[in-house]
Amino acid sequence: MTDQGLTVAAEGRSRLSLIIPCFNEEKTLELCVEKVLAIAGAELELELIIVDDCSTDASLAIGKKLGERISGLVVLHHEQNQGKGAALRTGIARASGDFVAIQDADLEYDPMDLKRLIVPLRNGEADVVLGSRFLSSGYHRVLYFWHSLGNRFLTLLSNMLTDLNLTDMETCYKVFRREVIQGIKIEENRFGFEPEVVAKISQQRLRIYEMGISYKGRTYAEGKKIGVKDGFRALYCILKYNLHKAPWGIQFFFYIFIGGFSALVNLLLFVMLYRPLGVTAAALTAFFLAAFVNYWLSIKLLFKRSARWNSGMEMVLFLGVVGFVSIVDLISTKFFVAIGLNIAIAKAGATLIGLVLNFAGRRLVVFPEKANPDWKPQNLE
Repeated sequence: MTDQGLTVAAEGRSRLSLIIPCFNEEKTLELCVEKVLAIAGAELELELIIVDDCSTDASLAIGKKLGERISGLVVLHHEQNQGKGAALRTGIARASGDFVAIQDADLEYDPMDLKRLIVPLRNGEADVVLGSRFLSSGYHRVLYFWHSLGNRFLTLLSNMLTDLNLTDMETCYKVFRREVIQGIKIEENRFGFEPEVVAKISQQRLRIYEMGISYKGRTYAEGKKIGVKDGFRALYCILKYNLHKAPWGIQFFFYIFIGGFSALVNLLLFVMLYRPLGVTAAALTAFFLAAFVNYWLSIKLLFKRSARWNSGMEMVLFLGVVGFVSIVDLISTKFFVAIGLNIAIAKAGATLIGLVLNFAGRRLVVFPEKANPDWKPQNLE
């Protein structure tokens, strides 16, 4: 590779900060930088930021040599491996361009597509542009069916909760106005970055565009790192970062699964404790244990994101709601038993009533949304 320099910012030109997260990419990192530099031109300046995530191969050494050879190329390094999301967080904080994009060092994505993706941003028509592997008529390497199906399922679920009509939520090519991405608090350290950032941009009422791109995927033998556990994490992140903002009807639909699992715990415990403890003690014990299972799942998946109260007050309110619903649960259970229903059916009926009351109490009392979001986009019109 010959000596090169990054284009210097000039009036009338756009500046693109390109974040290159890198973990053990010694085979492709230098070629990646070459391909990226090729997109610079009269109207586009580049800022390249390589973030080495504690690679165990020669990636960091290669990056440093590139930094010595290419003026303006920044190489950052993590002392411990933290994941792609953490590398992006480090790189985005350092970015200074008009726009920020992500370029994986493995070259599954063609940097030439970035020249098209930034057009709506440069024209002032968009705040975020996503490159879709499924929307393009360009060339694609044919690989894993189930991997593709999983991507489409995650995109569908994400769209249901964000009310966006994306075709490829998991795409690496996401290009942002710098103030937009730097105004978002990124929490995920690994591949959960993708559903997290889509959830958060959807909540800011930004102008989001999507364009087709080419894609040359790698096999696992060639170094592909994302796996099944990352798919489950993406599923969790879609729920974690979206459900607290979803309409009540959708929240209650998902709460049925949380409440249903807790209700099953309640029912099983009650049946186990009914004979040794009697109806009253068994009903109360089973109810409170199941309530804490419900609480844990609720804060992990559904509500906690923008809770208004501090932890102490939140717990007091939670126990108050649980106490109220437990009384209703006990009265309902005794009533159904008294009218001759089977003990399991009686408890199931009381649990169904408690399911609705629990959701209402958590949504209205324990986990009400804040009146104003923590972050507001500025000057996006």
